[in-house]
Amino acid sequence: MSTSPATPLRVTWQTHYALFMLATIYVFNYIDRLVISILIEPIKMEFGISDTQIGLLSGVAFAFFYTLFGFPFGRLADRIGRKPVIALACIAWSAMTMLCGFATSFAMLLLFRVGVAVGEAGGTAPSVAMVSEMYPPENRSRALSVFLMGPSLGAVLGLGLGGWMAQTHGWRTAFVVIGAPGVLLGLLLLLTVRASRPVLPQPHGASAPQEDWRTTLRSLLATPAFLPVVAAGTLAAIMGYAVGTWTPSFLIRSHGLTMQQAGLLVGLGGGISSTIATLMCGSITDRMVRRDPGWQLIIPFIGCLISVPLGLAFYLWPAGIAFHIGTLPVPAAFLFYLAFSFTAIWWSVPCFGAISHLFPANRLAQATAIFVMSMTLLGVGLGPIIVGTLSDLLSPRLGPEALRYALAASVLLYLLTSACLLAALPRYRRRLLGIVALPTPAAVVARA
Repeated sequence: MSTSPATPLRVTWQTHYALFMLATIYVFNYIDRLVISILIEPIKMEFGISDTQIGLLSGVAFAFFYTLFGFPFGRLADRIGRKPVIALACIAWSAMTMLCGFATSFAMLLLFRVGVAVGEAGGTAPSVAMVSEMYPPENRSRALSVFLMGPSLGAVLGLGLGGWMAQTHGWRTAFVVIGAPGVLLGLLLLLTVRASRPVLPQPHGASAPQEDWRTTLRSLLATPAFLPVVAAGTLAAIMGYAVGTWTPSFLIRSHGLTMQQAGLLVGLGGGISSTIATLMCGSITDRMVRRDPGWQLIIPFIGCLISVPLGLAFYLWPAGIAFHIGTLPVPAAFLFYLAFSFTAIWWSVPCFGAISHLFPANRLAQATAIFVMSMTLLGVGLGPIIVGTLSDLLSPRLGPEALRYALAASVLLYLLTSACLLAALPRYRRRLLGIVALPTPAAVVARA
């Protein structure tokens, strides 16, 4: 079985336009998802809620419904095509984000966030599958790196713009303004992007649509290397969502920044750093995989190991301003965050790329959905609430500094991520060398 199409893929300007649209939609996916992290303090003040409830709002409730609808939407995208599922999902989650600005109680805000989660469940997995189908395997990581800039650019715009908007016009206006563009983007994708339905493998393609979902699920889970890669992505997501949700509040509480200042630093500084890293990681992965397919998992392994000391240095460094950019104070600890945000993202592109190489087109969205669902259920679900609860437990003794140590503890999860990647490596290499004709010299293949 091969994950590559039978005929060479033709990459045209329409291909690049489709990638641009999908990448832009993914940026707004993360803007809508992350904006709540910069709005935590005013929401807490207005509704009188705890850090644990914030963790529920931004984590558990969102993750549960995202996961509940993720696999069905992935299966639907494998059946009817990626584009309509992505477009309608984008319109839905954007509308729900706007409604968050009209919530008059914590319960109502929670309900609208659930709506955002349901909509976003139809976005990521079908998009990854669509990008993977549009580009040949030798360029796939690079194409996925363009798409996967979404979280980084989403942080730049969501935290930077959201912090400024909330500071000047209130948190409700931030939700409405940030949610509105997604409705237009969904319509543009639906009306202007050309996309074919997934091509079913031969000679069994005629029977593939009738395959029971349990059979498909068992086959996906039995694929060598798949579960360790899913475990690695999930552990990385727990840490990532904890850091993404609470770092602005950490800068406010431990370093004395305002909401707008914290949003600018984390959004612009961290977002730009991780955006550059994402693009570089995709290009380097494609180049190294030509030598040995194992580099698809070696690169994220290296990134995770380097990230641990950088993350600990950022959260444990004492308060103090290193310099000012205009009127914007930059804490000395933030310099470590720039390096941390550069290396901590190295797992994303290679892991999504690894899954795209493991599965054929008629199962790719479903396999990606499982990966994203696990990351979301445990990443979004556990990351924010674990840190929020730990902060509440430490607060009687440490006060505002409790969040500092709760976040530092979450960084250690990258050690477990590294262990999962190392466990997946030999199985992934054997699987790829067995099913994919890689453009590598025979000697290198034999040595791998």
